[in-house]
Amino acid sequence: MSLNPEPPSRPPALQSLMPREPMEGVDESTWVDVIQKMDEVYSQLIDDEIELEKKNTELEQSQQFIFSVLSAMSDVLLVCDERGVIEETNAALCELVGRSDAELRDTSFYDLLADPVSVERARTVLDNANPARRGEGLELNLLNAQRNSVPVDANCTPRVSPSGRRVGSVFVARPTAEIKRAYHELRTAHEALKRAQQQLLHSEKMASLGRLVAGVAHELNNPISFVLGNVHALSRYSDRLRSYLAAVHVGESVEQLEEMRVRLRIDHVLKDLPPLIEGTLEGAQRTADIVNGLKRFSAMDPEVRAPVNLNEVIERAIHWVRKGAAPSFDLRWTPGPPCTVTGSAGQLQQVLMNLLQNALDAATGPGHGPPMVSIETAVVEHRLQLRLRDNGPGIAPDHLSRIFEPFFTTKPVGKGTGLGLSISYGIVEQHGGSLSVSNHPEGGAEFLLELPVSTPTPSTSD
Repeated sequence: MSLNPEPPSRPPALQSLMPREPMEGVDESTWVDVIQKMDEVYSQLIDDEIELEKKNTELEQSQQFIFSVLSAMSDVLLVCDERGVIEETNAALCELVGRSDAELRDTSFYDLLADPVSVERARTVLDNANPARRGEGLELNLLNAQRNSVPVDANCTPRVSPSGRRVGSVFVARPTAEIKRAYHELRTAHEALKRAQQQLLHSEKMASLGRLVAGVAHELNNPISFVLGNVHALSRYSDRLRSYLAAVHVGESVEQLEEMRVRLRIDHVLKDLPPLIEGTLEGAQRTADIVNGLKRFSAMDPEVRAPVNLNEVIERAIHWVRKGAAPSFDLRWTPGPPCTVTGSAGQLQQVLMNLLQNALDAATGPGHGPPMVSIETAVVEHRLQLRLRDNGPGIAPDHLSRIFEPFFTTKPVGKGTGLGLSISYGIVEQHGGSLSVSNHPEGGAEFLLELPVSTPTPSTSD
């Protein structure tokens, strides 16, 4: 093994650059350093060229993206300098005015305006030295391809240089006709939603009405049966009176008339006629009241709001639920002082009937005692608070947050639609109130209904 190994051979590229003859004062290591530096510079140039090509590709992609966005915009876009000279447009503007982007560049923005008023408005915005950063809205009239005036709703946003100086403006506008059409479509959809909501409300009301049919049939049966019995009695009495009056008209003797009067019990008939007629009228009036109550409950409620005595609404709701509820239940409620709220009596009655019916459904079942419902009312800071509590098992914790969701129900199939509490929640909100539910510490569920108390209007004397 040699102690003085041979130096490594030079690469061919370096050997080609080295002089064939040694230069005076320059050794071989100096040339190696020079060549290595040249290789490093060359590599750096290649890396810079690759990076430059990459940046150019990214720039082209960015430009293509911006161009595609401008082309896809349905709103018209115009970019101008501080003097109003157009620098950039989009396809929507070119289509509206019937000119290409090349034709619009370096022309005045004011040439696109249809009237002096629009020119003055645009000039005022462009000449503003301290514009708001979020822009300024204005209405302009543009000239379309047919040289007709097209109203647009525009927003002018300033372009600011890095030094903070305003260098131009960006106008984004939409033809007012499109805005009106969109507003009309929105209003039509809103009206359709209101009609659907009203129909849903009425459907739920009719479902509640269906539950009352059995009780109402029994309620109607009493006065109708009473009236029917009285009418039969009146028919028999009329036959007796007709026979007696016929004998009077033919001139029967006094003895014969007296005998007929006793036999036909004419004195008893005359004495019995007033209470019969009075009872018949009372039964007919009672029937009319029941029918009118059903008509008021089932009728579509108007949008007009009026003062409503809530105590009367509670009494009517209790009355109808009692007629429709199969089992009897213990009601704990003492009417307080008259309390007036502003709203629809029919809708508020539907809310209370839904709450009462749900309370009875929850409290009625195997393993429970007699159903009990308590109602308490109080006025706190100009708001009526009505608490309705049952003695049922309460509401499962995972159901509390969903209790007012549409179509959510824990009742068996065919026993509930899942719309009663949801519709009640919406009605209370429309009346400016709130409806919530919780489990009472002593057991059972408790609903809290809050409504603003109506302020009586002071009367003025003439």
